Amino acid sequence: MNAVLDDERLDETFAALANSTRRAILARLAEGAANVNELAAPFDMSLPAISKHIKVLESAGLVVRGRQAQYRPCAINPEAIEAVSSWAEQYRPIWEDRFDRMGDYLRSLQAADESEGTNR
Repeated sequence: MNAVLDDERLDETFAALANSTRRAILARLAEGAANVNELAAPFDMSLPAISKHIKVLESAGLVVRGRQAQYRPCAINPEAIEAVSSWAEQYRPIWEDRFDRMGDYLRSLQAADESEGTNR
């Protein structure tokens, strides 16, 4: 897959994840496959509204639908979740460095406060 398609897919994925209902649906699917009625149960919205959220997740590649007779379970697509994880992982060293520097700064402030307290 080329970089433009990867970027487009990532844009679509993050747009899908921007909605709290869709994130809640993914959290439920992390526990295992479920049908639309099961996914709709905790929400105060219609089945068509839940179906629209599922379609957005499906379009972003985050959810796949199976087919078992008339039962159409939804499940998480682990490859799409891995793509988001890989993208975020490339920034881990930057954030860890920033957190380390912030920790050093806070320790220096604490040391300065402690030394001022002993000089009083």
